[in-house]
Amino acid sequence: MRLLPVLAFTLLAALHGPARGAAQPRPPAATPAPARSLATLRRTLDSIADAHRGVGGYSITNLETTEHLERLGDEPFSTASLIKVPVLVALFDLAAQRQLSLDDPVVLTEIDKVGGAGQLQYLRTPLTLRLWDVAWLMSTLSDNTATNLVLDRIKIRRVWQKMEALGLPRTKVHSGSMTRIASVAPDSSAKYGLGVTTPNEMAQLFVLLAQGRAVNPGADSTMLAMLERNEDSSKLLRFNYGVRAAHKTGDVDRSRTDCGVLYLPARVVACVLTKENQDTRYWTDAEGNAVIARIGQAIATHWRP
Repeated sequence: MRLLPVLAFTLLAALHGPARGAAQPRPPAATPAPARSLATLRRTLDSIADAHRGVGGYSITNLETTEHLERLGDEPFSTASLIKVPVLVALFDLAAQRQLSLDDPVVLTEIDKVGGAGQLQYLRTPLTLRLWDVAWLMSTLSDNTATNLVLDRIKIRRVWQKMEALGLPRTKVHSGSMTRIASVAPDSSAKYGLGVTTPNEMAQLFVLLAQGRAVNPGADSTMLAMLERNEDSSKLLRFNYGVRAAHKTGDVDRSRTDCGVLYLPARVVACVLTKENQDTRYWTDAEGNAVIARIGQAIATHWRP
């Protein structure tokens, strides 16, 4: 009979915890999160690039930690439409110097129209736009006609001069879109097409934009806001749904390109260029697009919280 009070006390202790002053049980030790190795990321990126039936290069910098990875960082690559970012920077630089205004009128005529990407080629003429409008279409839709309207106003050599002033001497636009016959550098144009750059130089241009040092903080923020509206998500953003990015892509037969600032939330500048691609198809699953997409996925997986 005396066991009943003891059993009752034991049950109450189990229900209400140990008596005050009694030793508390220690929670299990937390397992530390595994360190994310930059070497591991490099192996992943190189394995993707090695499997590509073509040549792939990249330049990646975390602006918060200064971590940096590159492959063929100083190798020249065709830019395709990625060269429109230097064109945009040169335009905003001239506006900052008050040599032109982004509100200046631009008149589109039939003779201005070229094929490829964009919508201006389908609109009725004459059509009066502003420099701001054509810069927006060049940046978001990669509109080739809009690009040529910008270049007609600022001139190709101004883009060269601006890139050289920023320490990017190997980044060149050769001609207007779809007008290689008028190239200012025929030999380089025959080899690289619309433009040429290196992974490191184009990445550095986005570093300067992110830091407000390409033109000035206000202009650079505006350009990045434009590039956030880029409608091509088939490359760096393909497997990164919901990731903010200010970036520009490019497509020609044997090259696919994508460079920009990824907000992960750490700002990571990523530039991935391909050339000599065996798969020249213009569709989402083209190998060049897929290679850049998998590299973008690996970058986001590494630095996202």
